[in-house]
Amino acid sequence: MIEFQQILNAILLNWEIILLFFVIAILYSSVGFGGGSSYLAILALTGIAFIQIRAIALLCNIIVVTGGTYIFAKNGHYNWKKVFSLVLLSVPMAFVGGYLKISQMFFFVLLGITLVVAALLMWFSKNISNFQLKSNNKTSISKNASIGGIIGFISGMVGIGGGVFLAPVLHLINWDTPKKIAATSSFFILVNSISGLIGQFQNPDFFIEPKITFILMFTVFIGGQIGSRLSANFISSFVLKRITAIVIAIVGIRILWKFLL
Repeated sequence: MIEFQQILNAILLNWEIILLFFVIAILYSSVGFGGGSSYLAILALTGIAFIQIRAIALLCNIIVVTGGTYIFAKNGHYNWKKVFSLVLLSVPMAFVGGYLKISQMFFFVLLGITLVVAALLMWFSKNISNFQLKSNNKTSISKNASIGGIIGFISGMVGIGGGVFLAPVLHLINWDTPKKIAATSSFFILVNSISGLIGQFQNPDFFIEPKITFILMFTVFIGGQIGSRLSANFISSFVLKRITAIVIAIVGIRILWKFLL
C-alpha cells in the first residue's frame, strides 16, 4: 500500500511530464523513431538531476523501438549485411560516449546544439526522403562504419539512439529504400541505446530514481504500442516530423540561451 501510494504521488507530481512522454511515444513510434531527443528536451527543463536524464531517455527509447524492430524484421525489411556494417562502430562508440563523465554545463550545451541540428535534419528530411534509390548506389563497409561510429558516439554521449540523425543522412546518400532506411534506423536506435545505457551503468557517478523511471517507461510502452498501430493513411509522417522538429528546435534554442547567455 505504501509503495502504491508513493507511485501515485510520483504520478501526480509529474503528470505533465508523463503526458508529454505519452504523446511523444505515439508520434515518434508512428514514424519509426524512439523519441529520445524529445525526452531529453523535456527532462532538461525539469528539476530531474541531469545525470539521470540520459539514462531515462535511453530506457524509454529501448521500450519504444523494440516493438518496431521486431515488426520490421518479421516483414523482411532488413538487409543485414548493410545494417551490421553500419552498427559495426556505432555500438562501441555509443558505449564510449555513454561512459564519458561530462560536466553539467557541457552536457546541456551539447544537448542544445544536438537538438537544433536534429530539428534541422528532421525538417529537411521531407525533401531528402523523396530521392529515389539508385540501382548502382553501393555504400562501402568503411563508409557505413564511419557514419555509424560518429553518430553512435554523439548519441551515446548525449543520451539518444541516433535515429533522428541517421535516417536523414541515409536518405541524403540514397542508402536504400525508404522502408529499409526506417527499419535500419529502428535497429540502430535499439542497439545504440542499449550500448550507451551499459556505458552509463559503468560510470561511478551513475544513479537513477526508480519510481519515475518505471512510470515513464510504462507510459512510453503504451504510447509506442498505440503509435505503431496507427494507420499510415490516418496521419502524415512528414507533418508529424515537421511539428516535432519545430518543438525540438524551440527547446534546443531555449537550453542554449539559458546556459550560454
